[in-house]
Amino acid sequence: MSERFCNLLIATRNSGKILELTQMLEGSRMRLLGLGNFPSMAEVRETGRTYRANAVLKARAYARHSGILAIADDSGLEVQTLGGRPGVLSARYGGEEMPFSDKIDKLLREISTAAESGRRARFVCCIAVAAPDGDVVAYGRGICSGQIAVTPRGDRGFGYDPIFIPEGYAETFGQLHASVKSTISHRARALAQIIPSLRVFIENQLDLR
Repeated sequence: MSERFCNLLIATRNSGKILELTQMLEGSRMRLLGLGNFPSMAEVRETGRTYRANAVLKARAYARHSGILAIADDSGLEVQTLGGRPGVLSARYGGEEMPFSDKIDKLLREISTAAESGRRARFVCCIAVAAPDGDVVAYGRGICSGQIAVTPRGDRGFGYDPIFIPEGYAETFGQLHASVKSTISHRARALAQIIPSLRVFIENQLDLR
């Protein structure tokens, strides 16, 4: 008998996030799908005021619309000297249509006169997994602290990765190899919290078939 799998929708169109989550979930009994597999599905907008609210909102909506288990996240960069901005608005900082290279330039200009202590920052990520009936079956929150680099460095990763230096490292997320980032990032830490619950849920679902 061939091994059975449970379909899991990675609810994002961000290719960087899809790659990260795919690598982190490698070896599980999950068949990973992206929103590209559901071309007619409407995009769920992040209208929540917190990372958790947005992650749960998206996971529930995409699970209900697709009819399969869905995992969604919301994350953001919080800079000390900016009072925690851009935070939950990180992806929309300076406008939704602004390229991330311009968002980075805007942020660096805003903190250009900050002392080193003011360049402290952290990435925060909340991940939620929802069943097709909208029930949230797993939830996790991860934080990665560090500081903002003076200039962008590296072309790996996505978003603000080229200017974020995690604690204990001299390189930015844009320079670090994926094998390192996948163990220390905010998203990796949030995912590590939900994997046990997610595996139990999936095993139970497969056993019921």
